[in-house]
Amino acid sequence: MSLSLRDQLLKAGLVNQKQVSQANKAEKKQKRLEHKGQVEVDDTQQRQAREAMAEKAKRDQELNRQQQEKAEQKARAAQIKQLIEATRLPKLTTEDYYNFVDDKKVKRIAVNALMRSKLSNGALAVVSHGGGYEVIPREAALKIQERDPHRVLLLNTHVEEADDDDPYAAYKIPDDLMW
Repeated sequence: MSLSLRDQLLKAGLVNQKQVSQANKAEKKQKRLEHKGQVEVDDTQQRQAREAMAEKAKRDQELNRQQQEKAEQKARAAQIKQLIEATRLPKLTTEDYYNFVDDKKVKRIAVNALMRSKLSNGALAVVSHGGGYEVIPREAALKIQERDPHRVLLLNTHVEEADDDDPYAAYKIPDDLMW
């Protein structure tokens, strides 16, 4: 069995028996006064330890929240990719193009007459995918827009507003008017 520090110091000759008994007496007196409540207990170390543990728990909670947020972003990106790849229309190689705006720049995508009319009335949409652009159905575009609104570049809303006082109501302007 190991010796206490007092016994080791006594055995080494660094302290004498009188000093050991005085230290024991002072320690017992301090405990008795603490027990009676006459002396304030020095609990700064315990308080600091509790504060440090609370701070660590707060930091850990923030890190967990950030990791969870990253995982959710990754899952949304995977869902968007899967939606686009499952519903995209095949690429066409025609000389007829549909123009749209992406980040203040006019871009174009090859379309046929049917795709042009569906893009104009909102049945189809253009989304960015893998550095390029894909044409997908409206339902898929709405699901993608819920997850990331910046991915949907063109989704026309087809709203027919009939104005009774409009003298040009009989003359509809086509959306695919070529200049």
